[in-house]
Amino acid sequence: RSCTHFFLPTFLLQVCIALALYTKISHTVCLFQGIKANYQNMNFLRKMGGYFSQECLNETTDFRFPMLITKVTKKNVTVVIYEFLQQTFQLFSRNLPEGTWSTSNIEKFQNGIHHQIEELETCVLEELPKARNSFQAWILKSTGLGVKKYFQRIFNFLKDKQYSHCSWEAVQMELISCLIIFDSLMKTTHYKEVKSFVFEYLIPKVRSP
Repeated sequence: RSCTHFFLPTFLLQVCIALALYTKISHTVCLFQGIKANYQNMNFLRKMGGYFSQECLNETTDFRFPMLITKVTKKNVTVVIYEFLQQTFQLFSRNLPEGTWSTSNIEKFQNGIHHQIEELETCVLEELPKARNSFQAWILKSTGLGVKKYFQRIFNFLKDKQYSHCSWEAVQMELISCLIIFDSLMKTTHYKEVKSFVFEYLIPKVRSP
């Protein structure tokens, strides 16, 4: 039953109203959903391949992850992750190693990424028009371009290695690291937004006479 069905002290009523408003903050909700989906996809990615064997050590390379991603504003995190997921989905849609990776986990990973992309689309459509600040828009553009170049290096690496098992193992390890970075980025951003919400909406109401 809703909070209004009972008589509540003013403070508790204010908390209920604030929490109801909180659930309507789409960006924060998007981040929360993204954290959960990212964790699931990371597990599928880990399970789809085997252990990184010594014979594959020579196949490793520095793909130069675009660290500019970590500099985007908290409101644009979802936009960057959306671009990253789109590139990831394209990457894992072709030339995968046959017979050595778990088909079931590959499909779960592909479906998980696709589902996360669909969930983020609404958030991205809301956030893009808000990037009016010229510096903010430049950061978004530069970051998006950096993500595309990053994945192009991965595509080129796989092609040069003729999509060998070891080259895919190297890419798998690389993307697990990326998802760990995004997990940390989303959790930090989500924590800051929740904290900001509490100080902006809850505490002032509690202190008001």
